Amino acid sequence: MSENQSRSSNSMTSRPLRLGVAGPVGTGKSSLIATVCRTLAHKYNLGVITNDIYTDEDARFLRSAGVLPAERIRAVETGACPHTAIRDDVTMNLLAIEDMERDFAPLDIVLVESGGDNLTATFSPALVDAQIFVLDVAGGGDVARKGGPGIARADLLIINKIDLAPYVEVDVEQMVADAMTARAGAPVLALSRQRQETVGRLCAWVRWIHARHQSGQHTPVDPGPMAPHFHADENGGGIFHSHEGDSGSGHHHSR
Repeated sequence: MSENQSRSSNSMTSRPLRLGVAGPVGTGKSSLIATVCRTLAHKYNLGVITNDIYTDEDARFLRSAGVLPAERIRAVETGACPHTAIRDDVTMNLLAIEDMERDFAPLDIVLVESGGDNLTATFSPALVDAQIFVLDVAGGGDVARKGGPGIARADLLIINKIDLAPYVEVDVEQMVADAMTARAGAPVLALSRQRQETVGRLCAWVRWIHARHQSGQHTPVDPGPMAPHFHADENGGGIFHSHEGDSGSGHHHSR
């Protein structure tokens, strides 16, 4: 074997691509995962890990959709703010992923769905290799230009449910342009599961990122810490969270 062949072989990875999907509540993360699984299950061996605070609702939705065998869809109940289990202390998710990879080896892709969170939510690169951030037109045409780590630095930004744009008075082209500006030209995809050409572009991107991962060309990038933010509770109070490092105020989970 030549030196170049040896270097190429050493750069290959046999571990499945771990692909995170994050975004606010109701943007269509579960439906996006269902679409990917439905379209690509004939090509790849897939598994799904869903996150919710106190329920397995998303996992049950995906199982009922029949997009994968039920045992390949597992739920993590985080018991805390959704970002906690995807960024602050990823242990629960890592264990679930590793169990999935062991039980169904060889897997090609494990999709990890975050619980619905705010615009600053990001996955730790210790948990996923690449991440998709999902917005939808019903959240408002201005939301993309508001930025934040998820919008600005995820590997792919999805603007979902574009078929609803006429009903919520959103200019999809302008929303995409704003997103491109916020992301300095990084990939943005306008998506509707009702429009097969957009589904095709989504699945082409998944195939592309999987190929880069397998060839060793893709390096997970940390999108940066979440911005400080406030969570209201049912008593009118709340908790302030900061994720800026060990010196940050509010809760911080060191790893």
